[in-house]
Amino acid sequence: MAAQLTPQKLAEAHRPTLDQALDAIRSRAYWSPHPEHPKAYGESAPADGLAAFDSLRDTRFELDQPGTDGWAGGEISPYGPALGIEYPHADIDVLLPAMRAGGAAWRQAGPETRALVCLEILSRISARTHEFAQAVMHTSGQAFMMAFQAGGPHAQDRGMEAVAYAYQEQTRTPAVADWSKPQGKRGPLELRKSFTAVPRGIALLIGCNTFPTWNSYPGLFASLATGNPVLVKPHPRAVLPLALTVRVAREVLTEAGFDANLVALAVERPGEGIAKTLAVRPEIRIIDYTGSTAFGDWLETHARQAQVYTEKAGVNTVVIDSTDDYRGMLANLAFSLSLYSGQMCTTPQNLLIPRNGITTDAGEKSYDEVVADIAAAVDGLLGDDARANALLGALVNPDVKARLEAAAGLGEVALASREIAHPDFPDAVVRTPVIVKSDGARKVWESGDDVPYLAECFGPVSFAVAVDSTEDAVELLRRTVRDRGAMTVGAYTTSEEAERAIEDVCLEERAQLSLNLTSGVYVNQTAAFSDFHGSGGNPAANAALCDAAFVANRFRVVEVRRQA
Repeated sequence: MAAQLTPQKLAEAHRPTLDQALDAIRSRAYWSPHPEHPKAYGESAPADGLAAFDSLRDTRFELDQPGTDGWAGGEISPYGPALGIEYPHADIDVLLPAMRAGGAAWRQAGPETRALVCLEILSRISARTHEFAQAVMHTSGQAFMMAFQAGGPHAQDRGMEAVAYAYQEQTRTPAVADWSKPQGKRGPLELRKSFTAVPRGIALLIGCNTFPTWNSYPGLFASLATGNPVLVKPHPRAVLPLALTVRVAREVLTEAGFDANLVALAVERPGEGIAKTLAVRPEIRIIDYTGSTAFGDWLETHARQAQVYTEKAGVNTVVIDSTDDYRGMLANLAFSLSLYSGQMCTTPQNLLIPRNGITTDAGEKSYDEVVADIAAAVDGLLGDDARANALLGALVNPDVKARLEAAAGLGEVALASREIAHPDFPDAVVRTPVIVKSDGARKVWESGDDVPYLAECFGPVSFAVAVDSTEDAVELLRRTVRDRGAMTVGAYTTSEEAERAIEDVCLEERAQLSLNLTSGVYVNQTAAFSDFHGSGGNPAANAALCDAAFVANRFRVVEVRRQA
């Protein structure tokens, strides 16, 4: 069957968008082709998206993949209901060879066609953002608006950003070059050289529970745009958003005249643990992973045949030295600590506050006053249950709930967590954050003893750490980033000296820093095309989303020389 999506149609539809994306990653200015507001998708879009999601429940999710040997599923929404969806379970020995079969044609298509096919996939996903938002909400526990934005347009932006970087890196070298070397009186030596971006092989994408699309789209589209087939292995609690993604990708690939099996889904039966098995298969040449440090370290150690990109755990820190907008600082921190119940890899955990207090535009504030005011700001933000539900979402799994409940035993509680009832989902587990006071004296964290705030406590748990001075806070920050890693660092200071010291630590330990945020931008949010998510330079992650290093090693340039 002839391709319905010809190169000309793809170019007419998406080449201008690709050019804008390339401009955006060069300028780092704000740009997004994906609307953030739900109303931008049409009046009927919310109802249509919900109906599409509901139609998937209690069904078998057909994909027509080779090697299907049964069905697997079992997702239960953090808001209560079981989704009841079964997905095709694959015989990997059949599926992997089928994925490789279409690789040659995909490689020969070249960087531009691959990029434009990827943008068509993203365009179709964007048109179904309301459906994807429901899928993300009911697998991650994000509140609807966050699921809509982070799981929809922000994830799509990150995917498009990866496509732009992939195209840029693959076309950095010319496809053909004529080479002539003068030989004095003799004729020159002349060669015609061709340079081809050759993919590494099958990429394995290991999805996470909390951000199934946002964390997955960069790796998925970076690999696909650089010519690699992609096997998508979702988290067993969050299959649906990535299954929908795979379905859309397979449809577009087919319509563009390529093998649908260039993108495939691998779900697991309970207790099967196929990620470990797949990771060391010789066919797997690239791995993208978001999740625990333990498994990320295992992948980096054992998947030696693959190029491994990991985002693991870190301990995010905020240094509070001084501020000229005390109320703005409190409001900004309260929102950052509360958003999605702290279940973000970028949420601040440790707030380092001098025990002698800080200078503010509202006067001198003692350590106890700062902690009490932060607690009051969180309480005020979440005092209305409807607003609290819209910000917090639901706890994603029982492990987070257990950590939250155990946190009260880690020190004096400055802000106790409370339970909030959800009017639409009575089985949802919704909890406000807890803040625990801690001793940050040097002798404590240099002792080598078990210090709770030096380990990641994923979820709505924060530590107000009393330090002896800002200098000690800077050194504790350095140790934390160096030993534990950090996806984000925040700081509040009116001192040029303190700002310089904090910035120096973040540059030396390679951590992304946000200074004096008091308005509508938060330390735990990043914008595609402009902000780098992670640095790849500390233990929290070995890659950044998204930079040239994230895409360039997914392919190699192979040269062919011919006598001219």
